[in-house]
Amino acid sequence: MENNEQLNQNPETVEGIENEKVTQKSVKKAIDAVEKKKIIKLIQPSILPSKVRIDVHTLVEANVAPEPTPMPQDEALPDIDMPAEAELEEEEAVEESNELEGLNKLQLVELLEEAVQNPDIQAIKDKVAAIRIHFNKLNKDDLDNELQQFLQGGGSEESFQHNEDPLEQRFNEAFGIFKANRAKMNEDIEKQKVDNLAKKQAILEELKGIIASDDSLKKTYDDFRALQDRWKEIGPVPAAENSNLWNTYHFLVEQFFDKVRIGRELRDLDMKKNLESKVELCEKAEDLLDEKSMTKAFKALQKLHEDWKEIGPVPQEKKEEIWERFKAASDKINQIRREHYAKLEESQKTNLEAKKALCEKAEELLNGEYNSVNAWQKKSDELSEIFGVWKTVGLASKKDNEEIWTRFKAAMDTFFQKKKEFFASMKDKQTENLERKTQLCLEAEALMESTDWKNATEQLKKIQEEWKTIGPVPKRHTDKIWKRFRAACDTFFNRKNEHFSGRRNEEEANLAAKRALLEQIKAFQLSAVRNENMDAIKAFQKQWLEIGYVPFRQKEAINKEYRELIDGLFDAMRRNQNEASTNEFREMMEGWKDDPSAGDRVRKEGSKLQMRIQKLRDEIAVLENNIGFFSNSKNSELMRAEYEKKISQAKEDLKVLEEKLKITEE
Repeated sequence: MENNEQLNQNPETVEGIENEKVTQKSVKKAIDAVEKKKIIKLIQPSILPSKVRIDVHTLVEANVAPEPTPMPQDEALPDIDMPAEAELEEEEAVEESNELEGLNKLQLVELLEEAVQNPDIQAIKDKVAAIRIHFNKLNKDDLDNELQQFLQGGGSEESFQHNEDPLEQRFNEAFGIFKANRAKMNEDIEKQKVDNLAKKQAILEELKGIIASDDSLKKTYDDFRALQDRWKEIGPVPAAENSNLWNTYHFLVEQFFDKVRIGRELRDLDMKKNLESKVELCEKAEDLLDEKSMTKAFKALQKLHEDWKEIGPVPQEKKEEIWERFKAASDKINQIRREHYAKLEESQKTNLEAKKALCEKAEELLNGEYNSVNAWQKKSDELSEIFGVWKTVGLASKKDNEEIWTRFKAAMDTFFQKKKEFFASMKDKQTENLERKTQLCLEAEALMESTDWKNATEQLKKIQEEWKTIGPVPKRHTDKIWKRFRAACDTFFNRKNEHFSGRRNEEEANLAAKRALLEQIKAFQLSAVRNENMDAIKAFQKQWLEIGYVPFRQKEAINKEYRELIDGLFDAMRRNQNEASTNEFREMMEGWKDDPSAGDRVRKEGSKLQMRIQKLRDEIAVLENNIGFFSNSKNSELMRAEYEKKISQAKEDLKVLEEKLKITEE
């Protein structure tokens, strides 16, 4: 203790001794010649790195030099299935794409134009990739719709030409800026890697010089640490050079430790520091188990493994323990990844089966014989609906997805080719149809001034029905022949309406009667007996039908009000029924209280309810997803209304099930 205090109070250097290359024998002679305190003063702790000190007293007492501990080879890293960089970037783009749901093409183009103003490619690459994925999806949908409309109009796929719209041009220009910046960045990175290689090779030469140097232990160790720090600060090198570079570096490091023979205490302290660093890496790896983004977790795990390689050995007794801890965290993350891709593979198989079923439906349409325009149009609508469902089905595996799309597209192409051939054969038929429709125009024009209202009306209706049975005429005559026929019919029926205008008073009376009936419906109160309520509602419906016509301009509004009131009564009955069902369930639960097995029965009932709730939620999600794919046509509006009705009913049922589940939890 006294000697240590003297060392701290009177620091001296050993440069003179080291410059004279004092050997172990000379130290032995010095110990025999002088007092130990003088030797201790000469062997100054300052010759060692500031973070670690060799116990000089122990070395002097034992009359030995510090035992060297060579740098070991890298500890084996876990066999983890790290994803490729491109795969990770694709997964990050999908996650980023979730934030872009609901944006249209213009919004996406504006986001891209804003993003590419940032020259930092690393900062924007994921966002750009996500924008591109989302834009291409919307653009492909627009292109598919454009192609389908072209094909349905009688065009062929071979003659279809798509002209870029301004949004596509703006998108391509902005994306071109990004690609140019990315290419420049990659070029700079490759140049930097070559520069890094030269820098690291220079460090290797310096390390060789240190190994061959006769400088003091302190100087060589400080220089060695400085080289290590510089080595770590230098970035990556070309991949082809990386392995050889690392092997040379590790070999020289081992040579250095063999040369300077750093003592066990320094080695132990260094390994203790390495142990602390590896414990910190273990904790970071374990924290990654809570990371929601699997892609981010794996990229972070990759970095941790790279950091692990940079850290030196740990105490032998801790080596296996610390490695097993780090490997266990890595294995768990690997397991999560494998489970994720197993689920993805199962989902892709399900999607493939769904697409096979859609292919079969599309191929069934090829087996029919369609001999009219209406038949072809009906089947075209069916194929469009099948194609709409196709868009809602997720992807299969890449190989299967390409094959199944080729099959589905072949079915569509064959269908529209047959349709094209049919319409080509219709040209002669259209000329004949024009002659028939011209004759009907002459017959209608002969009746348009008639005052024999009944017979003329019947004859015109027959003419109109016959008109409907006649197929299309050449396109250049379609509008002209229709206007001629419509003018003749309108002339007669306008004259007839003027003649029968006296009936308006009757229609006004009917309007008043229906309004009075609406008031009765509003005042009606539902009873607890469902059959009585149904009888009352049927009576309202019968009275409504028995009342005659109302003025045409009032027809839509009053019918709408009537439907809303009747629907409201049915909704109220359904709510009452749901409430009764819930109360009945509560009474059943109350009746189980004295049953010894009530707990098990309640839990089983709760499990059944949870399964039904989840199933119903899944059905609602599917319905809400599919409803967005209906186009704005009359047929699709009817289907949309039907879907909305199903969704509303499902949500009401869901509320009842959730209320029953609360009762079981009480």
